[in-house]
Amino acid sequence: MTALQTPLPRSAEPLSAARGEETRIVTVASGRRWLAVMRLATGFIFLWAFLDKTFGLGYSTPPERAWISGGTPSQGFLNSDSVIGPLKPFFAAIASPVSDALFMVGMLAIGLAVILGVGLRISAVVGAILMLAMYLAEWPFGVNAASTNPLVDYHIIYALALIVTAALAAGDTWGFGRQWKALRLVQQNRWLV
Repeated sequence: MTALQTPLPRSAEPLSAARGEETRIVTVASGRRWLAVMRLATGFIFLWAFLDKTFGLGYSTPPERAWISGGTPSQGFLNSDSVIGPLKPFFAAIASPVSDALFMVGMLAIGLAVILGVGLRISAVVGAILMLAMYLAEWPFGVNAASTNPLVDYHIIYALALIVTAALAAGDTWGFGRQWKALRLVQQNRWLV
């Protein structure tokens, strides 16, 4: 038997579950560590966006447009020239102080949850919806679109990273996923996993 034909170690074989139980996905140790690295990096993207927009760290938000200085994080984007295409009136209509608060709370909650490895399902759903909305706001399908690829840009990659992180239980490695899932509240409400 060659190295390519060697069977996977027992710990790498997928497990099947009895009817009615959740299927548990098992990966090799190096795979779990790389998933954890992806989880941490993805969570930091969301947390950094929150910090930069809150305090105006000067990367994408100058200090004078910081949320704590009266800036309007979502309104500033939704009413900007970055929003193009047929959905522009819709996005302009939802721009408000409420959209600012929801956007910022969402960025903070997604970032912290993903970094900590808890609530990954809800983080993946909310984060993917947020990324899809931002993708559609920038309408990558037109000739004047800022995106260099009309189908897959960084918004789609971030959404996919969130989904993979949740689907493969990446919070269990270098995170608090196992402890989170052991909580009675989470066991009674599986959508919180």
